[in-house]
Amino acid sequence: MVSTACGRNPAPEVDVASLTLVVMAAGIGSRYGGLKQIEPVGPSGEIVIDYSIYDALRAGFDRVVFIIRRDLEEAFRDKLGRAIERRAEVAYVFQELGAVPHGFRVPAGRTKPWGTGHAILLCRESVGTPFLAINADDFYGRGAFEGMAAYLRGRQDGPDGYAYAMAGYSLANTLSAHGHVARAVCQTTPDGYLADVRELLRIERFPDGIKHTVNGIDWHPLPEKSVVSMNFWGFTRSIFPELEARFGRFLDEQGGHILKAEFLIPEVVGALVREKKARVKILPVAEKWFGVTYPEDRPLVEAAVRERVRAGVYPARLWEA
Repeated sequence: MVSTACGRNPAPEVDVASLTLVVMAAGIGSRYGGLKQIEPVGPSGEIVIDYSIYDALRAGFDRVVFIIRRDLEEAFRDKLGRAIERRAEVAYVFQELGAVPHGFRVPAGRTKPWGTGHAILLCRESVGTPFLAINADDFYGRGAFEGMAAYLRGRQDGPDGYAYAMAGYSLANTLSAHGHVARAVCQTTPDGYLADVRELLRIERFPDGIKHTVNGIDWHPLPEKSVVSMNFWGFTRSIFPELEARFGRFLDEQGGHILKAEFLIPEVVGALVREKKARVKILPVAEKWFGVTYPEDRPLVEAAVRERVRAGVYPARLWEA
């Protein structure tokens, strides 16, 4: 069954027995120089999202919500959507600049999307279950989906706060050899929960270690085993009213930064943790992350997929299996 979510509808009833996968695929991909969401990496033309969805369906997710740009809809559905529509319930949500609170005017010159927090907020009318939100262009590995499905199945918020989760990767396993990357670096509690998270927008490996910079001049070291989020977040529906309230405040507070500022989900989650409104369980992932941040990354992703096909993790023709 296919639906297209465009406007405000009554919120769906919560179904904790079902699980939804939310795929954030509306990014411009300016560093890659093209529509990286639909670049093939598999032996039969599969794209990165194919493997994420294949792993998610095998893990027990039974609904998929794609967040895309409206101008990509036809190409996206031809490349991916119709194959998934035959296997799961699918909805499409369009991330548009004009989807802002009443009374706010999008400033002239703003062209980039409002960020991952805004993308997830737009799904509030299309998600009635605990859900996992992921990036479209990251290869996370099957274990991450299995661990998150086990955590989310039947999950409800408790007296200690909202019950969320994230996949935690080792920083050293998430870097590109071809330039800097942005990562949400986490502080953890002794019992495996998130204590705080900070989005660092420029991290790079050097001969003497991994470092990050804010101003492009001063570089600060980061431990290789730092836990990082790769936007693999498990939520209950309680995240939606929080995002709605905080997005309005975000817009009010940006001032002169409004043309570039992004409403990022790690920053929202970090604030909820600091306010003791949410507990975020960290689900450790030992696998190496793969992603197409730069064009030069693509051969590495293709090689990683081929290796897994040879090992029998994936069939050579993914959606004919």
